[in-house]
Amino acid sequence: MARESNVLMSADVVREDFSEYVAHLQLHMALQARNLVPPLKQSIEDSRVQLLHQTQANFEKLASRQAL
Repeated sequence: MARESNVLMSADVVREDFSEYVAHLQLHMALQARNLVPPLKQSIEDSRVQLLHQTQANFEKLASRQAL
């Protein structure tokens, strides 16, 4: 009887650990989804900043490929 009790307690612990793991994984996935979905409305300021960053990246690429 004691052995069955230990097995049941062990199964409960495993189930609780697994349940906690699943909850943590769901939270992680929800946070990742928030970062992956673009905002519905981008402001003009955002597009200007994005254009500036892209222009700087392109300029740096060209400059790095120039022979000295």
